[in-house]
Amino acid sequence: MRRFALLALASLTSLATAAEPARKGLGADDPAGEPRIYKHSAGQPRKLELYFPPNHDPTKAKVPGLILFHGGGWGGGSLGQFRAACAYFASRGLVCATAEYRMLSKAEAAALPAGETRKRVCITDAKSAIRWFKQHAPEFGVDPARIITGGGSAGGHISALATLQPGLDDPADPAGIDTSVVAYLWFNPAFAPDDAKDPEIDVLRFLKRDLPPAIAFFGNKDTWKPGWDAAHKKLRELGNTTTELWIAEDQAHSFFNKEPWRAVTLRTADVFLQQQGLLQGPATLAEPADAVLKRAAP
Repeated sequence: MRRFALLALASLTSLATAAEPARKGLGADDPAGEPRIYKHSAGQPRKLELYFPPNHDPTKAKVPGLILFHGGGWGGGSLGQFRAACAYFASRGLVCATAEYRMLSKAEAAALPAGETRKRVCITDAKSAIRWFKQHAPEFGVDPARIITGGGSAGGHISALATLQPGLDDPADPAGIDTSVVAYLWFNPAFAPDDAKDPEIDVLRFLKRDLPPAIAFFGNKDTWKPGWDAAHKKLRELGNTTTELWIAEDQAHSFFNKEPWRAVTLRTADVFLQQQGLLQGPATLAEPADAVLKRAAP
């Protein structure tokens, strides 16, 4: 585990120095975590990568865990999207994972029964990933009662349904392990009005007043934001008061993937997790001077 703690610190250093004129985007240069296979689906291994805090001893520490799901339109994307985020939050004391999931090809999606979308299989695998993370919590030094999840774009949608949808389970998953979490980190989650055509993957159908504390980031020019606005409106109507929205002016979808926005969203998420008692001490990531998030009215 020491090796991957050092990788986490190396990635943190790259984040801290990312505010250079070239502004490197998110990519393959971010070091990968410890690879694991959490299941097989459709005959293929499904992988996740683990990141551990420096000097983490799982026999002595039980820390919160974070599992993030990449975006890509439910048909693309890779683990690279949240490697830097996992490295950073591992350096802050969390055991982190970023997980892939099954994605249907266009031909497979076209062959689905009427009323079903390609998004269902993604949610099933995400539920398996969360259960696997909890099942192995003793091995990793994680408190299974303090799991955080989230993701970007499609990954935000997938993380929400994986924890709120009571169905779409893989019957091969271990019995007795739920997918509940204590907080969400959502980076422009793709909640689509069209999802109402397939009620099984419609976030609005499963929102609840006692939704665990959540933080969401959006650019004000994001064409996916209306879907979020509908979900946020419903949460307010239900009486939910634990959901935060932060806006980046003049930014479009996936703005958080590039610097300086990656740094400022991670730092803001850090403060949010401190407020939930899931992180200790101040954020170690410098706040970029040229990227400002504004908190939306509750």
